[in-house]
Amino acid sequence: MTSVLWLRRDLRLHDHPALAEAAAAGPVLPLFVADPTLLASSGAPRLAALHDALTALRPTYDDALVVRYGRPEEVVPAVVREVGATSVHVTAEPTPYGRRRDARVARALAALDDDGVVLDETGSPYAVTPGRVLKDDGEPYKVFTPFSKAWKEHGWRRPADIPRDLRWLTGVDSEAVPGAGAAAAVGHMDLPDVTEAAARERWHDFLDGDLERYAEDRNRPDLRATSELSVHLKYGTVHPRTLLADVAAHPAARSKGAQHFVSELAWREFYADVLWHHPGSAWADLRPGLSRIAYEDPDGAAAERFAAWCEGRTGFPFVDAGMRQLHREGWIHNRVRMVVASFLVKDLHVWWPHGARYFMAHLRDGDIASNSHGWQWVAGTGTDAAPYFRVFNPVAQGMRFDPNGDYVRRYVPELAHVPGAAVHEPWTVLDGLAHGYPERVVDHRVEREEALRRYEAARA
Repeated sequence: MTSVLWLRRDLRLHDHPALAEAAAAGPVLPLFVADPTLLASSGAPRLAALHDALTALRPTYDDALVVRYGRPEEVVPAVVREVGATSVHVTAEPTPYGRRRDARVARALAALDDDGVVLDETGSPYAVTPGRVLKDDGEPYKVFTPFSKAWKEHGWRRPADIPRDLRWLTGVDSEAVPGAGAAAAVGHMDLPDVTEAAARERWHDFLDGDLERYAEDRNRPDLRATSELSVHLKYGTVHPRTLLADVAAHPAARSKGAQHFVSELAWREFYADVLWHHPGSAWADLRPGLSRIAYEDPDGAAAERFAAWCEGRTGFPFVDAGMRQLHREGWIHNRVRMVVASFLVKDLHVWWPHGARYFMAHLRDGDIASNSHGWQWVAGTGTDAAPYFRVFNPVAQGMRFDPNGDYVRRYVPELAHVPGAAVHEPWTVLDGLAHGYPERVVDHRVEREEALRRYEAARA
């Protein structure tokens, strides 16, 4: 009996439980539905990454991959009828839109013929499916540390093997892989290959090279010391369960670096769990206690400053280097993400969703759960949030985490002539602003006090 494997964020062959379930039912037709809703909400770097992943997947699946365009609740049942499939297998999707979409598809499949077809969910894009880890009283966790402990105690399955009896259903008509136009449009950017082979190569380079020093070096954007797998986790060209299994089997498994890396994966799972229980937190404050804070309108009086932030010309080198890295690579080092977010929210007083949406339009690894809750952590309005009165000093952060200024000079050529750590304060150097680098758009000390004033006013 033929089965359909409907692919979404699981574009790989290895460690694919939904594929194993589909193969057990008979010949498998792998299907990707180019959903107009998701395509419209994806920036060019993410569409280019999707194009890479799907293009590489086709030969991996013996050219059986079928792409169709349209609304999933219409396309999936149509393909089921076309090939006479008796089952549809998916990796469960825990995002708010994904859950609504899958419910519509399940209803449409149930209405087929006399008995209908079941949408069979197996696994998720996470080591532990969001919603599974609960407190003893059945309530979800609201703080990371106890969640992380419970998540580790819950554990996860071992990576799934490639099915031995895997047979692909070939010869079914397919449309073109989406994202070709986006891939051409971002050809000037420095984007990595987003394929299963590239994910595995990068992972093993990191595992055998930087894992042990990850705890010490992970906050240094001037070094290539992180795994850089976020885009691969986004599109499922590697599964976190595979990473966790490899870390556990590594000689450095008990090292501080390995434990920190596992903790970072736990943060990703925590944010997905929060979004599962609180879908409204995708674009609104999870904690309403600070909803009275007065923010500036980035489309009004604050438009010029917001544009300076977007374009990386705020006059604060560490912030500007981060935003220019975003435009060049579709990615920002995590430490720098926190600094640029803090600058927007607490120096420019712009509500975090404006920055989060800008990120989603430009990030190659844009993930709704991690992005929105990462921004709320900085803004002080989410679960496990940093206190609102914690305001990152962009100069001090640069001095600490880019001590020689190499990161700034890499992305801000106007400051290439400024040596060492002085690049973080070019206004103190005689010719620091001589090559077109802008003056500071705000006085950080003044705006920090203003942020705290607004915070106290909202609390009152």
